[in-house]
Amino acid sequence: MFGDLTRVGANFHAMEAWSNLKKVNGGIGQIQSRLSTGKRINSAEDDTSGYALSKHLESRTRGLSQALNNVGTAKNVLNIAEGGYQSQMSILQNVKEKLTQAADGSWSDEQRYAIGDQIESLLKEFDDISSDTKFNDSTMFGSTTTFQVGEKNGDTLAVSFDTSNRSAVGETLGVNLDSIVGTVTDEYSVSVEADGTFDLNDLGNYTSGDTVVVKDSTGAVLTDGAADSYAMGTTAGATANDPDVETGVLTFDVAGTYTVSHTYGGSVAGEALNWGALTQAEAQAGISKVDDAIKSLSKSIQSVGDSNARLSSKEESLSLAISNTEATRSRIEDADFAKEQMNMMKLQILQQTTVSSFSQANSAPQMVLGLFR
Repeated sequence: MFGDLTRVGANFHAMEAWSNLKKVNGGIGQIQSRLSTGKRINSAEDDTSGYALSKHLESRTRGLSQALNNVGTAKNVLNIAEGGYQSQMSILQNVKEKLTQAADGSWSDEQRYAIGDQIESLLKEFDDISSDTKFNDSTMFGSTTTFQVGEKNGDTLAVSFDTSNRSAVGETLGVNLDSIVGTVTDEYSVSVEADGTFDLNDLGNYTSGDTVVVKDSTGAVLTDGAADSYAMGTTAGATANDPDVETGVLTFDVAGTYTVSHTYGGSVAGEALNWGALTQAEAQAGISKVDDAIKSLSKSIQSVGDSNARLSSKEESLSLAISNTEATRSRIEDADFAKEQMNMMKLQILQQTTVSSFSQANSAPQMVLGLFR
């Protein structure tokens, strides 16, 4: 009549209810874990393949995020370089203004010399900007910096910052601003014996490539290397492109008195060219040289601007990639709160009914014991 209820030693209904209650409690615990972390997958046990894929996407997102930070740093570096170039451009424009002023014939020599001194001060500031434009204590002009702008090996952007000083404004034109003030010619009267020598280097101002003209006592120009003349010393194999580099040492075949004219542009015994002796002709010639310098510097500024534009484009693509990658990872890994809340309510109801069933199953032995009263 009572069936399984009378088998006190094997309370099958209670055991089944207990088993179901453990499953329900386990499900509730899992949902609580998802709701507390916000993730559907908290360990490889939850979803093996999903866990592996989500970790791969997380790694990519972190790499892309760091690359985006690198791009921001690179843009800061380029902005510093552009600021330095722009300051130098302002100086060159001032130099051109001063030269245009000095080129006018209404100014006296004394006034023109004063303008030359102003130009010298401007060019010193020009060089100061070149040496003081730094990032992270490293001088920027004349160097190449490689930026890591992606999460993959080789995803880089190399930016070359042109040399920008008064000796070489830009790598393209290489304008020497010191050459605006013409050249300097020194003359020496040299008396030598046969096979005697005269060393321009002893004067401290000779540079290979300077113009040297030698005349005899009659004023006739002698030819380098010709018979009964003189020879300019050379060093064989000095460079790959110029096997014979002049040394500045003159050797005379015939004894006598000679006039040596040495024309050079640059420094004299370490001193800058004399801008304080600027002439009208030099000012007129200097205008075109400064124009070339401005063109060269403009190309440097344009190059920095092009690199900055590339970085801005890279910044947008990285931001989009981060957004898409994170969205994909979220769909795989993150919990659906609405769905989890619905499942929680379902399991809580099952928990209550299972507890009730478990209680009823445990009351069966008491009913059997009542038969013996």
